[in-house]
Amino acid sequence: MHHVPQPRSVVSCLAAILRAAFLSSLFLISGLSAHSAAEETASATAPVLTEAEKADGWKLLFDGLTTTGWRGLGMEGFPDVWVVQDGCLRCLGGGKNANDLVTVDEYENFELTFEWLIPKLKGNSGVKYRVQEQPGKGYAFGCEYQCMNDPDAFDIHASGALYDVFAPQGKKLVPPPGFNQSRIVVRGNHVEHWLNGVKVVEAEFGSDAMNQALATSHFRNTDWGKKPRGHIILQDHHSEVSFRNLKIRVLPRVAANP
Repeated sequence: MHHVPQPRSVVSCLAAILRAAFLSSLFLISGLSAHSAAEETASATAPVLTEAEKADGWKLLFDGLTTTGWRGLGMEGFPDVWVVQDGCLRCLGGGKNANDLVTVDEYENFELTFEWLIPKLKGNSGVKYRVQEQPGKGYAFGCEYQCMNDPDAFDIHASGALYDVFAPQGKKLVPPPGFNQSRIVVRGNHVEHWLNGVKVVEAEFGSDAMNQALATSHFRNTDWGKKPRGHIILQDHHSEVSFRNLKIRVLPRVAANP
């Protein structure tokens, strides 16, 4: 004998089906909203170039979303200690071995602007240039723009310094969680370091002042800075650090003296 469903049972079944469909739609909408919010966040934190910057030859050295244009120093891959987060290239720090990031391309005459944040006091990092990379070696000498959370330091190891060579002049840091704004200009033998709108270092490669400073530095009797064309490096010095808005433009070659 077939059981004929009673009206109340049919209503209950329909209600259950409608409730399940309603909940499924809520989960779907929630998932789409979360995905949309994530896309909006990523878009909001990604760096952009103004039309004026594009006209002046600026390019993004980091797109804020991917690792394109970067890899681990001395290796083909991208080290785990670095992540792309909130529009930043962020070093997690604390690793046993240092894993610097290096640009895929090399540069000689350039202007580089970037922002950086080191949250912990005495945290240490830097941006190196004129770096000569050797496959398999995760460390390389280079002219270094020092980055530190060191508001009271003004020596040759302080933020903005040409590390171990020239101390910064007029250095002022933005305290965390603010980002510091930096600029490096290299054209021929001329180099400038800027920190938060102030030119803190100006020097000439090969000058008497540079040679005298190098003679008492860690870099004496090395090939530090001698080859003008090289990679740019973001340093992993076992500290947490975030870099963002990295922009670069290639500058014209300096005409040789007749």
